[in-house]
Amino acid sequence: MTDRTAPNASGTPLPPDFEEQQASWHKAVAGVFARVRKQDVADVPLDVWKKLNTTTYDGVEVRPLYTRADDLAEAPAPGQFPFTRGARLRGADDAGWGVRETFGRTGSGSAAEVSKALLDALTNGTSAVRLDLRNGLSAADLPALLKGVYLDLAPIAVEAGDDVAEAAEALLALVDAADLKDPEAVDIELSAAPLTSQYTGAAEVSLEKAVEMAVANAKRSGSVRTLLVDGVAFANMGATDAQEIGYALAVGVAYLRALTGAGLSTEEALDQISFRYSATDDQFNTIAKFRAARTLWARVAEVAGAPGHGSAPNHAVTAPVMFSQRDPWVNMLRVTVAAFAAGVGGATTVEVLPFDNAIHGGQPGVSRTFAARIARNTNLLLLEESHLGFVADPAGGSYFVEELTDEIADRAWKIFTDVESYGGIETAYDHVRENIDAAYEQRRADIAHRRTKITAINEFPNLAEAPLPAEARPVNERVRRWAADFEALRNRSDDFLAEQGRRPQIAMLPLGPLAKHNIRTGFTANLLASGGIEALNPGQVVPGEASFDEAAKSAPIVVLCGADGEYAASGADAVKAARAAGASEVLVAGPEKIFADAEGDARPDGYLTMNIDAVAELSRLLDSLGA
Repeated sequence: MTDRTAPNASGTPLPPDFEEQQASWHKAVAGVFARVRKQDVADVPLDVWKKLNTTTYDGVEVRPLYTRADDLAEAPAPGQFPFTRGARLRGADDAGWGVRETFGRTGSGSAAEVSKALLDALTNGTSAVRLDLRNGLSAADLPALLKGVYLDLAPIAVEAGDDVAEAAEALLALVDAADLKDPEAVDIELSAAPLTSQYTGAAEVSLEKAVEMAVANAKRSGSVRTLLVDGVAFANMGATDAQEIGYALAVGVAYLRALTGAGLSTEEALDQISFRYSATDDQFNTIAKFRAARTLWARVAEVAGAPGHGSAPNHAVTAPVMFSQRDPWVNMLRVTVAAFAAGVGGATTVEVLPFDNAIHGGQPGVSRTFAARIARNTNLLLLEESHLGFVADPAGGSYFVEELTDEIADRAWKIFTDVESYGGIETAYDHVRENIDAAYEQRRADIAHRRTKITAINEFPNLAEAPLPAEARPVNERVRRWAADFEALRNRSDDFLAEQGRRPQIAMLPLGPLAKHNIRTGFTANLLASGGIEALNPGQVVPGEASFDEAAKSAPIVVLCGADGEYAASGADAVKAARAAGASEVLVAGPEKIFADAEGDARPDGYLTMNIDAVAELSRLLDSLGA
């Protein structure tokens, strides 16, 4: 990728007073740290700003400020190799990305009903169609499904698993029989994905059969791509952005070898491959991911001898792993950011999944029509009202995005070459799974410890929302959703509610006035609610008074909540008083060091802090409460 060994690689001259301005910023940051720490600014090092750096799951260090000194050489224009800034420069009539929508999901109805929904979607903004023939529909339904669809205007993708040959035959027969104004405008993807099926668990056509189909399809007019490199399969198992790209490259190269080995030219083989990647609400990483993915595949095509054919379609789908079952309305915000990032990153099409995609059968009481319309309109608002598509590569030139693109590309290329050293993706399954599992465990731990915040899940949960029926919350082991661990706790709470008529409860014992205990009572209520536990808050209580004993008796487990000073003054007495009142377990919201000298009945049973494994602790508490 770009050589970053020398600063200001673009050669852009820096302002004469650049170093002075940078030093001034360093001093200003040190001043802020000094005020927060209540230190003399002279005692704060000028490089304290480095504490603001963060590190992505790919090991990329992100700085708080990027300047002209970080400028890299300008990448070629959109549509030019290596396609970092976009596969092609679109005109005003088709500016932006394609709005893709899937038809044929589980429970979507008969072929006639799906056809009606499809035509309605095409009339109202959908511009690319994906037909899922694995959930009740079949190749025989394609004539009915596509009745009234102009096959030379709307790109069509089908996913039929191990029935892809039958689907291809039926679809291509429709194309041949249609009276098309422009046969060269046909854009069809058959989405055969034999090499990622072992990660999705889906029944798939064999690689040999897929290659045989591709050889035949390469001779057809228009664009008929047979093979899909499904990066989402890796993302669903927990892969990082660089891993998703790197393993997708390995799959793409394996397909390329198989196709050329079957007699296709390099150009023909490259034109038989398309890619699909996940788009998350990590905005900048998603933008950089799509730019890096295009760059690296272009490099593969260059090495193979056909750089001009290295701009394969890069389809985006809002990442299934980021969807939550609880408070699913928040998913609307997540997919908006994800679709924005994928579009800005240059995705060929963007598919926004319905906001209740993680709920089997959808959110109770919400029609499938509404969910699909909101998903479609999310794309359309970005395109038609925000006009994002009228600017080619709007993130291009950003010091941060350009460097992040290069950093992700570097790491993805290393991952790809690592797989190649194992003999390629076909023989590296165990190695790939081991690496993905490690990445997943790192993210899972961050979420469990609440270092990574998920709104409505481990932060700001809505315990008052209606319980989710058991049949709506099955676990899909092929999609390791980020919210799954906390939602499993919420499921236990819902089941307890159904049996007992109330939530599992823990009582808080606020010490001192509201201004002093409010921070920790708020923290405790939020923490407990993320595990489905209701926090009972009686307001300020004082050890020795009747209100304190009453509150301590209201639940078997109690949590002291107060400021450090209040703990020092009355914490030990409060612990003993809570036990005397009948509490079976006394916890403290705050660090253990405050009670370091407490002994016997005055010593708390545990501590709730920002650093605990919340999933493990909440699970233990639910066990104790009988949930």
